[in-house]
Amino acid sequence: DEQIERERLSQHLSGGCCALAAVYLMGKFYVANAGDSRAIIIRNGEIIPMSREFTPETERQRLQFLAFLRPELLGKEFTHLEFPRRIQPKELGKKMLYRDQNMHGWAYKKVEEDDLKFPLIYGEGKKARVMATIGVTRGLGDHDLKVFSSNIHIKPFLSCFPEVRVYDLTQYEHCPDDVLVLGTDGLWDVTNDKEVAGVVMEVLMSYEPNDPCRYTMVAQELVVRSRGVLKERGWRLANDKLGSGDDISVFVIPLGGPGNYT
Repeated sequence: DEQIERERLSQHLSGGCCALAAVYLMGKFYVANAGDSRAIIIRNGEIIPMSREFTPETERQRLQFLAFLRPELLGKEFTHLEFPRRIQPKELGKKMLYRDQNMHGWAYKKVEEDDLKFPLIYGEGKKARVMATIGVTRGLGDHDLKVFSSNIHIKPFLSCFPEVRVYDLTQYEHCPDDVLVLGTDGLWDVTNDKEVAGVVMEVLMSYEPNDPCRYTMVAQELVVRSRGVLKERGWRLANDKLGSGDDISVFVIPLGGPGNYT
């Protein structure tokens, strides 16, 4: 992240990205995630999460706590408090549900002038944004990202530090159908863990266990199904829902060696 900051001027680069990495070392997989990509292990049909997404919703308290400690980062335009909806000026003095950096649930407070400011985190699910700008809270880069038509920087709220999970391969005897799947949010936006596992098992069964291309074909099938088919109303999945509008990158890594098995 520091290197990107140093090079952004000399290389004329802006923007940023999420990062998901898997490192195999001495019998263990170390999976590090910074952003909203996801990794799962599929072992004997069982799904084992190896990461979690970092979004304004999942990191709400961290973001609110930073804004509470350093209110100058909000530029007098935002409030670190969260409300179920935007508050209107006519509601001043009335009671409204809210939550702050210390709360998991909600409580009531009397609406004050400062509460009319735009919330630090606004929206739900994939539409949740930090300062109405970005929907992911960890990653690399984005040093120059600002709130639209303002001089308020978003970078202080974005963390480059990943969460690391460890999987010990020596604790289990893996067969050739056991895999680690790494995918960007373009895959997971339209496909859940169970559906991905279904595609993995479906495609692997159509190839011999010692055929190395079987894993490439799984990754390809996951990309194709998530993108969908181009129709008159845009890209559509098999269930006619919208296909993924984001970039889709998928890796399928076998955990067991080739060969016949029962």
